[in-house]
Amino acid sequence: MTSGSIDKALSVLEAVAQHSRVTDIAVDTGLPKSTVHRILQSLVGWGFARTDGNGGYLPGPRILTLAGRVMNRFDPARHAGAALREMRDSTGLTVHFAIRNGDEAVYVEKLEGRRPYQMRPRIGMSVPLHTTAIGKAILAHLTGAEVAEIVGRSGMKPMTERSLTTPAALQEQLAESRLRGYSIDDGENDPDINCIGAAVFDHTGTVMGGVSISALEFDLDLRDEALAAAVISGARQASLALGAPPELVETGLLPGAPAA
Repeated sequence: MTSGSIDKALSVLEAVAQHSRVTDIAVDTGLPKSTVHRILQSLVGWGFARTDGNGGYLPGPRILTLAGRVMNRFDPARHAGAALREMRDSTGLTVHFAIRNGDEAVYVEKLEGRRPYQMRPRIGMSVPLHTTAIGKAILAHLTGAEVAEIVGRSGMKPMTERSLTTPAALQEQLAESRLRGYSIDDGENDPDINCIGAAVFDHTGTVMGGVSISALEFDLDLRDEALAAAVISGARQASLALGAPPELVETGLLPGAPAA
């Protein structure tokens, strides 16, 4: 099979996830209906597509089998590795990647920055969402009601004297995070440590975690637009590596949080 044939087959397979009728798949892929029909027959034979009984096609059971096998081997930290390294190299600061786990975030990767000091180990640590840049980036992409439920369950225990301790203060900062596209931790989780974070999304376009840069307070200006831009770019690249819809990532249309 030539590379052109493979490209056509893959474009039809991708289109079957959104369309069932041959005409619609042909329009979506830009291929002749005869070509689409021939490819669909092959996909049916392989189990990657199936007929719906009404002249249309649906994704086949082999896709689910393949997806299950892939997810069993799926390592988010490894897939996002290139994006994390680029963040570290472009800023020189320590980079963290954390995944939401219920009402907390769990650090799954850390790349030490190029500074004469080191951040304390975090991989495997669970931290509250309301005191960290990553946590607030996650919360900023949930609805107000969801944030209220999380706060109601977990409370807002202060980690430092700068930690936010009221739902109103948290919601105000989350609104600012949505407008900026990134969140901040102004010594709220660890004394004298500043962080800038942004959300990371999964293959469904749902927020799954976030990335951040961290440094001692004197070494990380939370108003530094270049650093914020590097974090936003890193979060977008990590999202793409984790399967987030490219059309949403590139246009910045990943789901935000309604006001209520």
